[in-house]
Amino acid sequence: MSMMSIRAATPRDREAIRLVEEHAFGQRAEAGLVDALVTGGDAVVELVAEEDGQVVGHILFSRLFVRNGAKEFAAVALAPLAVEPSFHGTGIGGALIREAHVRLKEAGEMLAVVLGDPLYYGRFGYSHARAAKFESEYQGEALQALAWGDAPETGRLVYASAFAALAA
Repeated sequence: MSMMSIRAATPRDREAIRLVEEHAFGQRAEAGLVDALVTGGDAVVELVAEEDGQVVGHILFSRLFVRNGAKEFAAVALAPLAVEPSFHGTGIGGALIREAHVRLKEAGEMLAVVLGDPLYYGRFGYSHARAAKFESEYQGEALQALAWGDAPETGRLVYASAFAALAA
């Protein structure tokens, strides 16, 4: 019987993470985003899921700021979440999200933002209603937020510079 485990990503996981991202998204953009976020020092929580010693899932939360006038509030952005296609529907993505949330809360984070499927991310507490008042080039139903504390409800979302390269 195999057993899935979740752990913090390490430098020796870089190639396996790159492959999971490419397989999950069918392109290299997300893998490049992960590399840029990690290299740029913007990663806050990065986890991998292993099955029989093979990396089959990956999640990354990077530093995001909510800028309100002269004030800045540190938050995190969930992007990307990837699972090997042959493991879709097995609960690995949800397990990665839940474990990352535990670690983020323990670290004192109070706000996470994601751009994704509302039906999927809504199961983990994310909602567009919580993100609706933020200014963002990604504003729309797919922009969702989850707060664990006294986090701002308005302001401009300022993503790590690696996201600008992805949009270009």
